[in-house]
Amino acid sequence: MRSPLAPGIRLITSFSRDSWYRGFILLLTFLFYTAYHLSRKPISIVKSELHRNCSLVIRPAYLNITDNDTWCDWAPFDQVNYQTLFGVLDNSFLVAYAIGMFFSGIFGERLPLRYYLSFGMVMSGLFTCLFGLGYYWNIHSLGYYAFVQVMNGLMQTTGWPAVVACVGNWFGKGKRGFIMGVWNSHTSVGNILGSLIAGVFVSSEWGMSFIVPGLIIAAAGILCFIFLVEKPEDVNCSSPQHHIIQEYGETEPLLQNGNRSINGAVSTETPKIIQEHSEAISFYGALCIPGVVEFSLCLMFAKLVSYTFLYWLPLYISNVAHFQAKQAGDMSTLFDVGGIVGGIMAGLVSDFTGGRASTCCVMLIAAAPMLFLYNYIGQKSLGITIGMLLLCGGLVNGPYALITTAVSADLGTHESLRGNSRALSTVTAIIDGTGSIGAALGPLLAGLISPTGWNNVFYMLISADILACLFLTRLVFKEIKGWCGRIP
Repeated sequence: MRSPLAPGIRLITSFSRDSWYRGFILLLTFLFYTAYHLSRKPISIVKSELHRNCSLVIRPAYLNITDNDTWCDWAPFDQVNYQTLFGVLDNSFLVAYAIGMFFSGIFGERLPLRYYLSFGMVMSGLFTCLFGLGYYWNIHSLGYYAFVQVMNGLMQTTGWPAVVACVGNWFGKGKRGFIMGVWNSHTSVGNILGSLIAGVFVSSEWGMSFIVPGLIIAAAGILCFIFLVEKPEDVNCSSPQHHIIQEYGETEPLLQNGNRSINGAVSTETPKIIQEHSEAISFYGALCIPGVVEFSLCLMFAKLVSYTFLYWLPLYISNVAHFQAKQAGDMSTLFDVGGIVGGIMAGLVSDFTGGRASTCCVMLIAAAPMLFLYNYIGQKSLGITIGMLLLCGGLVNGPYALITTAVSADLGTHESLRGNSRALSTVTAIIDGTGSIGAALGPLLAGLISPTGWNNVFYMLISADILACLFLTRLVFKEIKGWCGRIP
């Protein structure tokens, strides 16, 4: 008698060839962008080591130094304006990233994604390592570290438009919010791993806090070159049906989500599949897609808040709660853990309701009072600190994750494009590039404002959060109007 197949084999064979390829691409791009974020995180961990309160550090007996306040600091960050100098480093990276992002999408549409991503990751790994080598080469020039940050920022722009375009090529819109909500947790996973890896070396040899992540992202670039498949057609897999046009009479929906638009209207008409075109879209053409400008401006302020936490949270915890550098870095990872849950929940809710803008707006409104509370009661006890970091992380990163993934992919495959699948990279670059302007402003403003008190930094973050919500007002109204139209 022939024995039945083993349970594991039955499970494997229950999935189609297409499903296996899609899962493989999702995992591969997840690992790639995890590596991108992993290599960005060390600077925020190392800051509290570059400038310390040396009067509290035990000085080695062989050192004969009279200045007890700065003897253990790393020049040039041993000066009184060290926070401004840290702001220079942050903005050297972020301004280069913001400017480069607008061009990255254009290159991403015209170059093979596999080559483009591989080159970007290897070069980003090189410049990340060069920052860490400054420790071993005993470099104390601000210009050197700023130059490395600028080059690294430019190299990092290769990542986001390319990975979103690749995932958009493989996945349709049915459960895009949930799928991309789970997939976008790579941002928080990368931040967490980057914090933990940098924390291992920060108190002994902070140079290794950069070199190890640099080697990891370079290795990911080699992996990309060997394994990445850009489109389903390249391996004879079926292509997802992105481009569906519905007949709506006079009211045209903003985005499609299955047979439901982002304004909530449900069509009973049979969708018409239209032929794909391969022409690259112009920058102006991408801006004319309904919703691109609103979501881009919203992301600018949402990312301002998120990146201020990314670059300054460990230093804030170290200064306010008086934690050591490694402890502050480890504690800051809770913000990213909350971000994972927030991104997944935002995707699930927006899939269920069809309201991308409304989901973002509700989370942004809830985030404002939570930021206020975290600043005032967040350090009263360990339990409150953990709870507030998780909650703030979810509410701050949820809208950021939804806009940079599902919304960008929706807009990049919008019906007005008439099947132009190559627009996805440009649309993603415009949205994330505009968001990166906020990402550059946030840490810069934090560096300028923090000497006047951390309270003022949080007031700035709350104001940015409210502005992000206001830019979605028209889209939220349109969604609510669509939902009301469905009520009998």
